[in-house]
Amino acid sequence: MTNLKLHTTAPVDIEGDLASLPGEGARMAPHWAAPERVASRPVSPALIHGVKVPVASARLLDAMSDYGD
Repeated sequence: MTNLKLHTTAPVDIEGDLASLPGEGARMAPHWAAPERVASRPVSPALIHGVKVPVASARLLDAMSDYGD
């Protein structure tokens, strides 16, 4: 088992829960800079080529229902 040493003033739930996510996000927000907005343009389907999907992935997607999975 890993011995986690945390230096914080707030109580920490090692396992985490959904209720703690908003607070964690608010604490992390100042550490991340938003990238400049990049305008993307549509790509012509003729330029899209060479996409390969593994057979197992294709079978998995084919076996899924259209709704719910």
